[in-house]
Amino acid sequence: MSRGRSLPTSVGGFPHFASLIRRVTKQWGIIETDRRNEMMRNGLLLVALAVVLLSQADADTFGTKKRTPKPSEYGNVVIDNHAARVDSDPIVFPHWLHRAKYTCRLCHVDLGFAMTAGETGITDEDNRNGLYCGACHDGTEAFSQEETAENGDVILHCARCHSGGKEVEFESEFYDFVEDLPRARFGNRVDWLKAEEQGLVELKDYLEGISIDRGSLQAPREREIAVEALGMPSIIFSHEKHTVWSGCELCHPQIFPIRKGEKVYDMQDIFDGSFCGACHGSVAFPNTDCRLCHTEDVL
Repeated sequence: MSRGRSLPTSVGGFPHFASLIRRVTKQWGIIETDRRNEMMRNGLLLVALAVVLLSQADADTFGTKKRTPKPSEYGNVVIDNHAARVDSDPIVFPHWLHRAKYTCRLCHVDLGFAMTAGETGITDEDNRNGLYCGACHDGTEAFSQEETAENGDVILHCARCHSGGKEVEFESEFYDFVEDLPRARFGNRVDWLKAEEQGLVELKDYLEGISIDRGSLQAPREREIAVEALGMPSIIFSHEKHTVWSGCELCHPQIFPIRKGEKVYDMQDIFDGSFCGACHGSVAFPNTDCRLCHTEDVL
């Protein structure tokens, strides 16, 4: 009688299951060299693995309702690529302060910032050489990392950005700044579209030596996006409203393909941060009020 193959000592990252099943099968009088019994042992092993993996899946997917960020916190990004290594506090980037002055396209296309926090890999050397944050924080467009006072003293501005766990005074405090802006129900509680339309915020979309002069473009017509969910109105997507902030190249072709209908996606994809969710839910208004998108009238 030929000898059967031994059970593996580690399966799926659980090294003790094989030896456990061996002990159990020996106690039951199962002989390892019997082919049929080998199949039984393997079956027991698979059952044990399935129980553990399903238990782990339940633990990973069981959800809780998270705290809703304060309006002043919504969209803030913590950047901690290298700060811990040099014993520095992490950077807290306030999106509201920057979106009140600049288009999204300027930072995420012209300056090359990734749409996901931590993916850009910014270093202090990059900034000092005029890349990323350093393209604006040069002492002319915005404050620099350091400046020399009239008496010759060097004034460091590190804490204005490396503000994790600190109280930092901005040029404009959030609640003072938004007091006269149109209100919204969620996110920053600011209707940024109306604020731009009414001239309450003026967006810069060009940096000399970095941006290209795009000129004016006629936005494509509004597009209806049919929804399969019963009773849910279709989406009327306004290219015009999005191109004011994002242009064309922020969305196409990396986030959305050019051809209509080429990519099928659903709300779970959006909740997971893809497609519309690349902005909505993290910086642009969250996916809390369905009627902001699912309406036959353009907002």
